[in-house]
Parts: sequence; C-alpha cells; structure tokens
Amino acid sequence: MTINFTPEPEFQAKLTWISDFVQEELEPLEPLYDCLDEKVWEQEVLAPLKQKVRDQGLWACHLEKELGGQGFGQLPLAQMNFITGRVPFAQEVFGNMAPDSGNAELLAEGGTEAQKERWLWPNLNGDIRSSFAITEPWVAGTDPTQIQSTAVLEGDEWVINGRKWMITNASRADFIIFMLVTDSEAPVHRRCSMIVVEKGTPGLEILRDIPTMHHPHSEYGSNGNHAEVLLENVRVPKENLIGEVGGGFILSQVRLGPGRIHHAARWLGEADRAFEMMCERTKSRFSFGKSYSQHQMVQDYIAESRIDIETAKLLTLKAAWTMDQLGNAAARTEIAMAKVYNARVVCNVVDRALQVHGSLGYSCDMPLEMMYRSARMTPLVDGANEVHKVAIAKAALKHVEAVEGWPSEHIPTRKAIILKRFGHLLDTSA
Repeated sequence: MTINFTPEPEFQAKLTWISDFVQEELEPLEPLYDCLDEKVWEQEVLAPLKQKVRDQGLWACHLEKELGGQGFGQLPLAQMNFITGRVPFAQEVFGNMAPDSGNAELLAEGGTEAQKERWLWPNLNGDIRSSFAITEPWVAGTDPTQIQSTAVLEGDEWVINGRKWMITNASRADFIIFMLVTDSEAPVHRRCSMIVVEKGTPGLEILRDIPTMHHPHSEYGSNGNHAEVLLENVRVPKENLIGEVGGGFILSQVRLGPGRIHHAARWLGEADRAFEMMCERTKSRFSFGKSYSQHQMVQDYIAESRIDIETAKLLTLKAAWTMDQLGNAAARTEIAMAKVYNARVVCNVVDRALQVHGSLGYSCDMPLEMMYRSARMTPLVDGANEVHKVAIAKAALKHVEAVEGWPSEHIPTRKAIILKRFGHLLDTSA
C-alpha cells in the first residue's frame, strides 16, 4: 500500500488559509490573552474568529460530517494541527479543544440519541463545556485499573463516591464524564464504566483548581485549569451511563487514541514557533566578534532541532495515515511512538531556543518561558511516556522468537551452514 501525505489541492488551499489566519489574526492576540475579562475575550474576540472558521467549513474537524464535523480524517487533521498548535487558544477557535473534542468523540461513539441531544450537540455548538475525569490522587495515573472511585446502581440511580484530580476544565464544565468502578469483581478491564454528572448535582464538589508549572497562579474557573473533584453520595439517573456497564476501558480508547495524535501534532506547531524564534535570534545576535550563526554550538542547536521537528512530523503523519487506513487499534504503536517522540522534541526545541535567547528567553518578555513550562507537561499527559515505551517494546517483541544456543546472526554458525552448500567452491578455487 502506497503511503501518500500530499494534501489534495482543495485541502491545501484550506491549509494555506489556516496558516495565514493563525499567524495574522491569532498570534497577534496573544498579549491580550491575560488582560481582558474572560467574557469579553470569549464574546468580543473569540466569537467572530470562530465564525470565520465556520464560514470556511473548518469547525470541529475531528468529527464525521453526520456528527457536525467535516469528516476530514486524521491525516488532514494532523496537518491542520501542525499549524494551529502554534497558538494555545487556536483549538478553541477551531472547535476541537480538549477535553471537549475527546468527549464529543466518546459521546458520538457510545452515547444514546437522548444523550447526544442533551450533551453532544450543545457541546459541539460551544453552548456548554465539558470535562473528563479519570485520574485519582491516591493511585498511579498511568494504571487506570487501580481506579477507586465507585458507582453503585440503586434502583434507577447511580450512587457515586470518590475523588478525582488534575481534571481539566472541571471548574468551568457544565458536565463531567467520570470513569468509575461499577463492578469490582469483574475482570480487570471490565470493572469500569463511564457516567455523566452534570454541574450542580448534589454531592459533586470542585474542591480547587490546582496550581501547576503551566498555571502557577491559576484563577478558579479559568480555561485550561486542572481541578480536584470530590464525589460524596452523588446520585444521577441510570440513563447517564455512556455505553454499557463495564465498557469504560473500551470507550476510553475511542477518546484517547485520537486525542494523543492531536496533541502530538499540536506540540510540533509549538516547536516550529520556538525554532523560528531561535533562528531569528541567531541571525540577530553577536558575541566574541561574530554572529551567533557562526558559532558551532548554536549551529548544532539549529541542526538538531530541524532534524527533530522533521522526523517528528513524518512519524506523526505515518500514525495519522495508519489510523485513516487501518483504524485506531492498528495504529496503536505508531500513535505511541509519535506521542513519546514529539513530547521529547517540543521539550528539547523550546529548551534550546530559550538557551539561545539567554536571560531574555528566561524572562516573561518572550513566550519561551511559558512554552517551556507548558512543554514539561507533554511527557505526562495522555499516558506517561514510560508506559507508552513499554507498549512499543511489547509490540516490537511480540513476533520475535527466542533461540537456544548462539544468536541467529552468529557468524561462525552461519558460515558452517553455508559451507555445506558452497564448500566445494573453496576446493575448486584452491
């Protein structure tokens, strides 16, 4: 099967529009991001931009057409995300911001028609916001089989108890999808289910928004915050169950697979931008009587960064292409490799760019310090890199057979075998 990453001419025109839109209309707005009241920002600044995206037919491109998206597929979406990843709030402008985008995919896959009417369509339209709660403070987030929060069916209601943390946008969400243990005696990957809890449900308490490296001075309810959530005898209708009882792990893959490749692609948009800053600084700065561009150490930073970014883009495109051609499950290893490698790339490129800028890069006068703090999250989110590496290694070893004695490439053994066939030629040549 031939692999082709070349966009169709019609979509290439869309990519050109996206690039111009992001660099000419979104990037210049960044200095205003923390200055305006949030409602003013959303209604006066973002709303007109979102309409421009809708007018271009580029809203919610992560979903199929029948679900309100464009049905582009993962490869075109990756090519879009290489561009939109340059600006943190671009995902909201394009209607595919996390965690709403992943929740939309989850509801589209497992939700009933009534659930779609109540949560999916309003969420896609931007009328309500959502959150997704799986991580807990007392157990390793890399191993969701340890989840302790429970939901017990009593009559026509689920009774939920537990605690979640680092739950993105929980403090501003209209509904939260919780991963909960519904049968502790079932096989380990059939113990959990997904259940929706709406804002204001008695017993649901958003304890706090947790300060992080990315947002060390977080204001409660701000977009992108990560909350600690307590559930004490929360009662919701049994109809709030998404999919079937025990289907939580299966549904989570619907959400996490595409989510990982979306993030991985966006990180490269950020890396691209840091790379551009590094190159500009290199051409503009002098030390020890010569341009930075003549210092071999800086040349090494630029060369390594360029190689890293281009390699990561190809790895990401291969993963996206495989998802489109063979499905998410078949692309699991490719997705994991892109997630691991791209996290490393964005951290390294931003770090090099900051180093080339010196004290200016370390200051808040450049976006690099914010990018540096944000990038440190990448090896942790959507499954720690260590877990993905284990999965990659297992996949690589799956079809490898152990041998007894010498390795299969042992030269003396191979030579002895081949001499049985061609040894007579040695006698002839003698």
